[in-house]
Amino acid sequence: MAAPDNLAVSDEAGRAAEWRARAVTRTHRGRTALTLAVAVLTFLAVAVSAQHIGSFAVSQGIAAAVVMVPAIVMALAAALVLVMAARAFLKSLAASRDADVYAARALGAEASMAAWQAISWCGALLIVVACAWFMVVNDAAVSRTFFDLALIRESAGKVLWAFGTNIAIFVVSAVLILVWSLVIAVARTLPGDAGRPLRVLAIAYGDLFRGLPAIITIYLIGFGLPLTNLPVLSHLSSTAYAIIALTLTYGAYTSEVYRAGIEGVHHSQVAAARSLGLSHFRTMRYVIVPLAVRNIIPPLMNNCISLQKDTALVAIIGTIDAFNQSKIIAANNFNLSAVTTVAILFIVITIPQARFVDRLIERDRRRMRAGG
Repeated sequence: MAAPDNLAVSDEAGRAAEWRARAVTRTHRGRTALTLAVAVLTFLAVAVSAQHIGSFAVSQGIAAAVVMVPAIVMALAAALVLVMAARAFLKSLAASRDADVYAARALGAEASMAAWQAISWCGALLIVVACAWFMVVNDAAVSRTFFDLALIRESAGKVLWAFGTNIAIFVVSAVLILVWSLVIAVARTLPGDAGRPLRVLAIAYGDLFRGLPAIITIYLIGFGLPLTNLPVLSHLSSTAYAIIALTLTYGAYTSEVYRAGIEGVHHSQVAAARSLGLSHFRTMRYVIVPLAVRNIIPPLMNNCISLQKDTALVAIIGTIDAFNQSKIIAANNFNLSAVTTVAILFIVITIPQARFVDRLIERDRRRMRAGG
């Protein structure tokens, strides 16, 4: 007598599972239908915006090819997204008509994933369109203020020449920082009572220059040292003062990176080196520091990226770097396009460094996974 009851329960559970599967399929169909509607509106918005922005740009004397190529690319992207959304909707319809519940559920899941991808691309395209409209509203006030191509071409040579000062400050400062911060980190990790005075000084230095904003340090050194009448120090160039200030500031930050790497080396390495008769200095030189540097290359590169950007702060003490040169050009022309050139230069040299850091981090992750 129990078998028919069990069979009835099994049939009821099967019908409930089928009902839930069909409900999920209907949910996928509704999502894909909404996605298709959004994709259609996005395509229309991109098409209308490309037409209006292109007409406005041509009326402003911009070459048609400069405008039409991005417009065509955006229109093709919108069309591809529309096709993606349509295919997702068709898959959801096929899922709702499939007699096999499990096949329908799998097909509906594929349709839903395609719908989410289409929604993501629609959002990206709408953001691009909004940015394009922002550039041309109010008689292209934003474009004329920040992207005057004629002024950019005219001032590019002067800005590039001044940008060499930023590069020189960065290169010299980076070398000095790597050496100076290592000295501070080693002093911070000196053991025992004999190393306490140097540890205290290293801690005080780190707290002081990590607490001071970089721009204040540059200002105090750039304008303060010339007033002291000290031999040599009071007669340096503004570029030299900028290098000193950045070295002191970033030396404090980078010393903490070094210290983290040093303290991250397993104590057994220190014990093994000391058991072989190496002194503390030789242990640091031949064992600890080489191991520590391997683990801190990504954060060191991040500090280099920050240092490269902060070279623009030297403009406050009158150094004719790219930013100061662009401000002079902007003041003479009542236009900020030269400053935009400086921004582009910093971005161009920073992005490769950032991608290099990402590769280093990914390499370390693969190495750790392989080791694990």
